[in-house]
Amino acid sequence: MSIIDYLAQTPSALFLCTFIISLLIGSFLNVVIYRLPVSLMAGWKSECETFLAEENGETTEVNKGKADHEKDSVENNTGNNKESTFNIAYPASHCPSCKAEIKAWQNIPIISYLLLKGRCHACKIRISPRYPLVELATALLSTWCVYSLGFSVEAGLAILLTWALISLTMIDIDHHLLPDNITLPLLWLGLLANTQSVFASPIDAIIGAAAGYMVLWSIYWAFKLLTNKEGMGFGDFKLLAALGAWMGWQALPLIIILSSLVGAIIGIGGILLMGKEKNKPIPFGPYLAIAGWIALFWGSDITRLYLGYAL
Repeated sequence: MSIIDYLAQTPSALFLCTFIISLLIGSFLNVVIYRLPVSLMAGWKSECETFLAEENGETTEVNKGKADHEKDSVENNTGNNKESTFNIAYPASHCPSCKAEIKAWQNIPIISYLLLKGRCHACKIRISPRYPLVELATALLSTWCVYSLGFSVEAGLAILLTWALISLTMIDIDHHLLPDNITLPLLWLGLLANTQSVFASPIDAIIGAAAGYMVLWSIYWAFKLLTNKEGMGFGDFKLLAALGAWMGWQALPLIIILSSLVGAIIGIGGILLMGKEKNKPIPFGPYLAIAGWIALFWGSDITRLYLGYAL
């Protein structure tokens, strides 16, 4: 009996395998969440400085040297001073405070955090509990995908969607940014998956992608024309388009309603309980991600329950 057959016939082994692998993926997602925005912003800064230098008549070579120097300065704040490359894969994991390299045994999801008592092994600075929480959330949500959908293509795709939504949620919380590097591949993957009608028919997926983008795009411009303010970012449009591509246009009303409801509850709660500023921007991406994940598994049940009460 092959491993694939064994996992397909042994649910407990399948759940355990999914949980362990997803813990490791959660550790990788922490890297993506931290490094991808830093790398993107360093690149944008370099491009802007190159453009401005050319506009001001400076040579590209001179400006490129200045931009590279600035980029290296940003990168060096996150790693060894001798390194000039900073991306998801390089340099090796290290403490952001003392720059001490993190050994393999110190990078075991959750377990290392507990063994180190939540502190860096070198400088003893406190490690944010967010890291093991992201790992645990990744493992639990991925295992739920397998529990709910079984050993199937649907479960594998749902797990990929879950990993992407976790990354987008945390990046948006940190930087108010939903990178195209994640949202656009997510959109295309949803459309490709639904060429085989995995979660929705091809037509529903295409309409869902277009409608998801256009709905928030229309709300954005209506709000801006009325108030002369920007109510959300273009990344939100792309994320809703991606969710529409995955689940079809029928899921969009529920996702929008759920995300608005969750956003309102958390926003009001933050103001009342934590004293947050009323005018401080609140990222909408996490609420879209949460609503989209809920709609994937319970969307039909929620809609049916609502219609049952309404009618």
